[in-house]
Amino acid sequence: MHLRVNGIPRAIEPAGHETLLRVLRDELGLTGTKESCARGECGACTVLLAHGDERPRPVYSCLTLAAACEGSSVTTIEGLGDGAALHPLQQAFIAQDAVQCGFCTPGQIMAAAALLADNPHPDEPAIRAALSGNLCRCGTYPRIVLAVQDAARRMEDARGR
Repeated sequence: MHLRVNGIPRAIEPAGHETLLRVLRDELGLTGTKESCARGECGACTVLLAHGDERPRPVYSCLTLAAACEGSSVTTIEGLGDGAALHPLQQAFIAQDAVQCGFCTPGQIMAAAALLADNPHPDEPAIRAALSGNLCRCGTYPRIVLAVQDAARRMEDARGR
């Protein structure tokens, strides 16, 4: 089967029961996407998935069968920046000290990226709702909200240039 991962065309042959998470981590070496619960309860494995021309949406890669992704585009935390610079969300998470242990951070950032693509000026309730499927064992939620607000400003500033 074929899919595009972080903009790169990939041909893979997953087993029928293999998850997108296993393909990303084990076959493609993209270990930024984390496995924690393996039940779709924590959000650590969140990636962006788009079928055809649809807007990328956040999905739990631990619950998504790789075979269901034929012809799709997947964006992981490794594909969020441009390679030369961090994405504004990554910059904001650092600036706002929204990273404690860091295990949930990739999933939090990917869920936030989907939010900001749909709503470039979210208020706090919208941010909390969009990230409600992503758990942080360290309890850094207030700083995560600040980071998403900071990223929205950074992205607005970048668009204004």
